[in-house]
Amino acid sequence: MRMFLAIVVLAPSILFAEEDPCAQSSPEEMAAAVGVKLPRRPWHLANVWWDLDGPTRDFRSLEMDITIDRDVPETYNLYVSPCGIAQINGLKFYGGIQTNINGWPSKNERKRVHRGKGAIFSRWSEDEKTPIGLDHVQTVAENCLVESAGYEGEFASVRRPFSWTKGTYTWRINKADTVTHKGKPATWFRCSVRDHASGEVVPVGSLLFEGETFTFWGRHSAFVEVYSTAKIPKSHIPKVNVTFGWPRINGEKVGVKKTTAFYPTESTGVTSSPDCAYVVPQW
Repeated sequence: MRMFLAIVVLAPSILFAEEDPCAQSSPEEMAAAVGVKLPRRPWHLANVWWDLDGPTRDFRSLEMDITIDRDVPETYNLYVSPCGIAQINGLKFYGGIQTNINGWPSKNERKRVHRGKGAIFSRWSEDEKTPIGLDHVQTVAENCLVESAGYEGEFASVRRPFSWTKGTYTWRINKADTVTHKGKPATWFRCSVRDHASGEVVPVGSLLFEGETFTFWGRHSAFVEVYSTAKIPKSHIPKVNVTFGWPRINGEKVGVKKTTAFYPTESTGVTSSPDCAYVVPQW
């Protein structure tokens, strides 16, 4: 089952310049029109959950297709995450594509920079409280960004610029080399993004996970988020349609028992968002 997500207006839109196909009224204008109060960014506009047939032992790869129906300019902070959260051996990770990646330009330089559109792959430490260093990160090019911090739980991340537009892409991680890290086996997982139109595969970077063999948990998730950066602290919400494909593990479509959509609110105790998106299944 593919999941189609549309980010729609909260109030009647007005005419905008043709060069921005995602333009609509500002969140503040739309919220005022319907008498609601906006929560603080970031906004998880919608989350999709797949309940799988069960865990997958000997996990080697995860692939997710995403289709975006129009070009989203870098004037927005949009995060399309086909891997909203996942676990292997209890270790959490996520990733996807963003309109504005940011981070540190190297492992030795901690000044935050912004490099526009790109892809991201992040993981958390086992307890999310113990710092995880940049020795868990491998870059693949000089323009890659890295980060290791604790403002969303202790994590390490690699990001790489990638000028995605409308079209279909596959976000993928795959198991690579097992090495010895702090006297124990640990394994690198590589991240890449494939552009279906050109066939180009863009390597993003690799993250190190403790262990040699891995079990993927019995769930999967995806989300679309409007986030905040120092460059664009109050991003507008782009009008765009996003389609998530069927999860593939170890190269095969995984068995799915149930798929649900979740719209975060303040009452749930998690990142809340304005009511401005809807999710429908596509068989």
